[in-house]
Amino acid sequence: MKFFKIFILWLGMIVFYPAVSQNSEECLQNLSIFAEYAKVKNYDEAYEPWMKVRKECPSLNVAIFSYGERILKDRIEKAKKASPQTLSAEIADLMELFDEWLENFPTKRNISVKGDIISSKAQAMLDYKTADKMEVYKTFDLAYKTDAKSFKNPKELYNYFKTLYDLYKQGNQGVTMEQLFNKYEEVSEKFELESINLAKKLDVILKKQDDGIILNSREERSKRVYGINSNAIGTFLSNLDAIISKEATCVNLVPLYKRNFEEFKTDAIWLKRAASRMDSKECSDDPFFVTMVEALHALEPSADSAYYLGILKDKAGDNKVALKYYEESISLQTDPYKKAKILYKIAVKFKNAGRKSSARNYARKTLNFQPSFGRAYLLISNLYASSANDCGETQFNKRAVYWLAAQMAYKANEVDASIKKLALKTARSYEGRAPSKTEIFTEGNQGATINFDCWIKSSVKVPDL
Repeated sequence: MKFFKIFILWLGMIVFYPAVSQNSEECLQNLSIFAEYAKVKNYDEAYEPWMKVRKECPSLNVAIFSYGERILKDRIEKAKKASPQTLSAEIADLMELFDEWLENFPTKRNISVKGDIISSKAQAMLDYKTADKMEVYKTFDLAYKTDAKSFKNPKELYNYFKTLYDLYKQGNQGVTMEQLFNKYEEVSEKFELESINLAKKLDVILKKQDDGIILNSREERSKRVYGINSNAIGTFLSNLDAIISKEATCVNLVPLYKRNFEEFKTDAIWLKRAASRMDSKECSDDPFFVTMVEALHALEPSADSAYYLGILKDKAGDNKVALKYYEESISLQTDPYKKAKILYKIAVKFKNAGRKSSARNYARKTLNFQPSFGRAYLLISNLYASSANDCGETQFNKRAVYWLAAQMAYKANEVDASIKKLALKTARSYEGRAPSKTEIFTEGNQGATINFDCWIKSSVKVPDL
C-alpha cells in the first residue's frame, strides 16, 4: 500500500511538472508576442496573447499591467463608438486590472508603487465617470495615505485636490474650509518636493554642460524628460494656486486662523503653513500675522520664522534689521534648494524696493544653489530691461541693454522648462525693443562690444548682420 502511494505521487509529478513547464513556456511566448505588438501600438493584435498571460501567469512580468493599461484604454476609446454595454465592460475591466496590478506588483525594484497604482485608478474613475466625486476623492486619499512617496503624477495630484474642492463648492457637509486649506498645503508641498527632486537631477546635467562636457544620448533624453515633467508640475501647480486663490482671501484666512490659533499655537507645522498662506496672500499687514510669527519663532526658531520676522521689519521700514533676519533665515536653512527659494524671495523684495543691484546679487546667489531656477534669470532679465533708459550715453547704447535682458530670458528658457513659454515670450519682446538691423547697419558697429558703466557693470556684443 505504501509503495502504491509513492508510485501515484511519482506519476503525478511526471504529469504535473511538464504541464507547468509547458504553461510557463507558453506564457513567455505570449508575453513576447503581445509586448512586441504593444510597443508599436498595435493593441488589437496584442489583446489576445496579453489576455492569456494575464489570466494564466499574472505574476510573470510587470509589463502585463503597464502595457495592459494602454491596451484597455485603447479598447475603451474604440468602444465609445460601440454599444454602452461594451464600453461599460471595458472600463470595468480596466478597474479590475489596477486591482490585479496592486496584488501582483505592488513594488518596483523593492520600492513601493502602491500610491502610483491607486492614484492611477482614481484618475481613471474620474476620466470614465465610474464613481461620484466623493468616491474618487477617497480613492485618491487612499493612494496618498498608503504611499505618498510614489503618488507623484502632477495631473493626479492636482485632481486629488480638485475633487475635494469640487465637493466643497457643492456644499458637501463633510468638507470644511479648514480641511480644504490643509489639503492645499499638503498637495502644494508635495508638488514642491517633486519639483526639487527634478531640479536636483537636472542641475547635475546642467553642471556638466557648464563645464563644457558633451552630454551623451541618455543624458540628453533625461534632460528632456526632466524638462517635460518640470513643465507639467509648473502648469498644474499654477492651476492649483488659481483654484485656491478664490477662497484663500484675507477675509477668509484671518478669521479662520484666529479661530484655530489657541488649538494649534504649539503646532509648528500648522503655524508655518498659516504664516506662509497669509504671506503669499498679502495678509501680512494684519496684526494677527505678528502674533503667529512670534509664536512660531518662540516655539521653533527656523528659517521660516526668521524670514517672516524679516517681513515684519520690512513692513515697519526697518530694512537693515529685516536683512539681518533674511540672512539668518538663509543660514538656518540646510537644504540648498529651500535656501535658493528664500534667496529668490529676498531678490524679489529688493526688486520691488527698487534696489536693482541687491536684487541681482540675491538672484545670482539663488542660481548658485539651484542652477535650474529659471525665474532668477527672468528676474535679472527684467532688472536689465527696466534700466534701458539709465544705462548708455546714446539712444543706441541705451536700447542695447535689451540684448542683455534677452540673453538672460533665453537662459531662463534653457534651464527651466516650467517657464519656457514665459521666458521665450519675454526674450522675444526684449529683442524687439533692441536696435534693429537697419540701425546696426547705420551705426556700422556690428560685432562691437558695448559696455554698461551703470549698476549693471556688464557688456553686450552687437549682433552681426
